[in-house]
Amino acid sequence: MHQTEQTTLLIIGGGPGGYVAAIRAGQLGIPTILVEGQALGGTCLNIGCIPSKALIHVAEQFQQTLHHSQGSALGIEVAPPRLNIEQSIAWKDGIVDCLTSGVATLLKKHKVKVIHGWASIVDGKTVDIASAGLRIQCEHLLLATGSKSVELPMLPLGGPIISSTEALSPKSLPKRLVVVGGGYIGLELGSAYRKLGVEVSVVEARDRVLPAYDQELTQPVADALKKLGVHLYLQHSVEGFDAQRQCLQVRTPSGEILALETDQVLVAVGRRPHTQGWNLEALALDRQGAAIKVDRHCQTSMRNVWAIGDLTGEPMLAHRAMAQGELVAEVIAGQHREFNPSAIAAVCFTDPELVVVGQSPQEAEAAGIDCLVAQFPFAANGRAMTLESKAGFVRVVARRDNHLILGWQAVGVGVSELSTAFAQSLEMGARLEDVAGTIHAHPTLGEAVLETALRALGHALHL
Repeated sequence: MHQTEQTTLLIIGGGPGGYVAAIRAGQLGIPTILVEGQALGGTCLNIGCIPSKALIHVAEQFQQTLHHSQGSALGIEVAPPRLNIEQSIAWKDGIVDCLTSGVATLLKKHKVKVIHGWASIVDGKTVDIASAGLRIQCEHLLLATGSKSVELPMLPLGGPIISSTEALSPKSLPKRLVVVGGGYIGLELGSAYRKLGVEVSVVEARDRVLPAYDQELTQPVADALKKLGVHLYLQHSVEGFDAQRQCLQVRTPSGEILALETDQVLVAVGRRPHTQGWNLEALALDRQGAAIKVDRHCQTSMRNVWAIGDLTGEPMLAHRAMAQGELVAEVIAGQHREFNPSAIAAVCFTDPELVVVGQSPQEAEAAGIDCLVAQFPFAANGRAMTLESKAGFVRVVARRDNHLILGWQAVGVGVSELSTAFAQSLEMGARLEDVAGTIHAHPTLGEAVLETALRALGHALHL
C-alpha cells in the first residue's frame, strides 16, 4: 500500500540539472521533492567530471615529479617518485564526498525534500518510489535522469572490460590498457593512465582523435599523445575480446585482424540519454532520436512535464543541464525565461586542454558567412613560456562586415579557464574592437585572447 504525498514540483534525478533546479525552486518558494536512486551529484560529481579531473591532476603531478627526477631544466632535483594509487583514489573520493555532502546541505537549506530511491512514472502527475513505499503526486514533473555510457555488444562490460566508472576507481593499475574511443573521455583517462606509467593504446574508428573538432585544433593533442608514448590505432574497428589470450581483436584499415594484448579494455565510445528502467514510456513524449524533445522553455510535448540535461540530447554538458534546471524553476515560478544561449563552451581536459565556444571557421563558412579568422600562438605568450607550455594557440572567428565575434577556439595549457571570457564575449555580443580595447592583465594566458582580437584587426603587437 502506497503512502501518498503532494508537491508542486517533483524532480527525478539529482545530478547537476536536477539538484540546481531543486535549489532554485527552493529559493523561489516552490514546494519541491527530489528523487535520486544513487548519490546526489549524478554522473558529474560521482563518476564523471569531478573525479576525472582529480585523477588527471594526480597523473600530472606524478609525471612532473618523474620529469624532475630525470633532470629538469628548472634545476629541481628529486628522487624518482612512487605511486600509492590507493591513497590517490582516497584523495579523489574525499573531494567527491565533500561536494556531494555540500549538495545535500544546500538542498536541506532550501527546504527541498530528498527521497533516495528509484522512481517509476505512473502518469504525468504521479510517480511511485517502491523502495520508499511512496506515491508522489505533483503539479509539475521535471525529468533529469542524465545519460549512461554507451556499451558495445561485442565488448560486454565485466572483468577486464571496463567503463569510465571503473577506470576512475582502480584498486591497482594495469600494466597495459587499451582505450576504445578517441573522444574526450577516452583521451582524458588514457592520458592520465599513461602518465601514471601504464602502457596505453587508443583504438578509434575515425581517421584522427577528437574527430568532433577540427584537425588544426586537435593536432597539438595528437602530438602530445605521441610524445607521451600513447599508441594510436586510427581507422581501426573493434571485433571482440579474446579472454583466453587476453587480447582485443581489431580490424585494420586494410581488413586484417590485429590482436592487441592487454590487461584491461576501457570502453569510452560516448554516452546516450538514460531513458530505460523508470517507465518513461508511460508518458509517450515526443523524441528526437533517443533524446526527449523540448521547447525553448525545456517543456516536453506534455503540459507541465519538463526535461533537462543529457536526457534532452546534445550537447551533453553539466553546465548546460545546470542552466536549464535554473530556467525551469524560474518558468514554473511565473518568470519569463527562454533557453537561448549564444554559445555553450565545450572543454576537453586533455593535455593540452582544448576549448570550443560558438562557431568554428568551418561552421561559419558552411553558414555562408564572410568571416575574419585569426589566431595567436602561445609560443609568443610570456606566461605560457614560464609554465613550460608553448604549444597551442587561441583562435577567433568574427564577421568581416561588422566584426561581431561568432566563435572562439583554443588549445594549450590551462585554456579551460579562458572558456568564461569566450562565452561571455559571445553572450554580450562583443565585437573584435571590444576585446581589443579591454586591458588584459600581464603576464597571463588571457593576453593571447587580446592578441588574437588585435591580429584579426590587423595589428597584433607581439607577433
